[in-house]
Amino acid sequence: MNRPRARDGGVRFGDVPTGPRNTITDVKGVKVGHCTLRKGDGKLVPGEGPVRTGVTVILPHGDDLYRRPVKGTYFALNGCGGLMGALQVEEFGVIDSPIGLTNTMGMASVAEGLVKYTLERNPLAGIEHDTVIPVVLECDDAHLNDTRGLHVRPEHVFEAIAAAGDDVSEGAVGAGTGMVCYDFKGGIGTSSRLVEVQGEKYTVGIIVLSNHGERKELIIDGVPVGKLLNSVEDPHRKENGSIVTVIATDAPLDARQLRRIAKRAGMGLALTGSCARNGSGDIMIAFSTANVHDRYEKERFVLTHHLLVDNEMSAFFRATVDCTAEAIINSLFKGETVKGRDDNIVPGLPIDETLQLLKARGCL
Repeated sequence: MNRPRARDGGVRFGDVPTGPRNTITDVKGVKVGHCTLRKGDGKLVPGEGPVRTGVTVILPHGDDLYRRPVKGTYFALNGCGGLMGALQVEEFGVIDSPIGLTNTMGMASVAEGLVKYTLERNPLAGIEHDTVIPVVLECDDAHLNDTRGLHVRPEHVFEAIAAAGDDVSEGAVGAGTGMVCYDFKGGIGTSSRLVEVQGEKYTVGIIVLSNHGERKELIIDGVPVGKLLNSVEDPHRKENGSIVTVIATDAPLDARQLRRIAKRAGMGLALTGSCARNGSGDIMIAFSTANVHDRYEKERFVLTHHLLVDNEMSAFFRATVDCTAEAIINSLFKGETVKGRDDNIVPGLPIDETLQLLKARGCL
């Protein structure tokens, strides 16, 4: 089934225009790749399956990130989640590896894959140059997946990177294969916005790994859709967190400014109904593809960067809020019904009924 995105059904998220694809890859140079793992059905046999998981990798640019890192930062709205590499990102304000997304207990394997990928391209890493600390984030897909089986392997990182491109599949793909959002099938969602400041045009792009919330909380364009839908039953999973939000921009921003943007993604999350529950890991990571330099270029010891002034940041805040909300709802619109371990079923959002509710409230 080729499910539509939210805008295909007439749903709108603010007045800021989207990029041509309305994906994170509208930020020039950014690529996204998935490796999806699906195997087996029926009763859970730890170590064997069923398997409903995967890996998603975001490449901030097509060059060597280890040598040419991007300015970056993160913000934890609620910290019941994992971000590998967080201390180095905070200390130096850069991201120097592809960004890996996966399930909670697959983090180590994805980290190993990212390290191997980087070492293959940098023969001096760990010898004359720095060691490699990869950036990996996670959500828990245990409701649908055999998490104890540790089915994500380092080679799946290479597969995701090999598949990386401009077109971004959404829903139950890659790291999103086993994720649940507001008790519907969630996973991968993306969106973008075009921001104009003093005649200069910039792009903000976002991709989410949505795995948070209860159905009664779901809000779309101000309508309490989750409370009004009555055609499906809740899956009654034990936990209802988390969400990872990755924010990219080509605007010349430093780590401090990027952190200000990352915080606003939490407001977009709230627009869809989330309160960042106690057991939820609500983590935002942001990077800028501007002002990239080779950190091992010996001739340069002073760097001069152009930075956007803070007085112009509000346009980026608005874009981030709306873009985050749309990416989350896109993950729901594109999420098809999935049956996982122990025959647990997570239904796809009933799109026709949802659009009828929005139309009845004058939102379409």
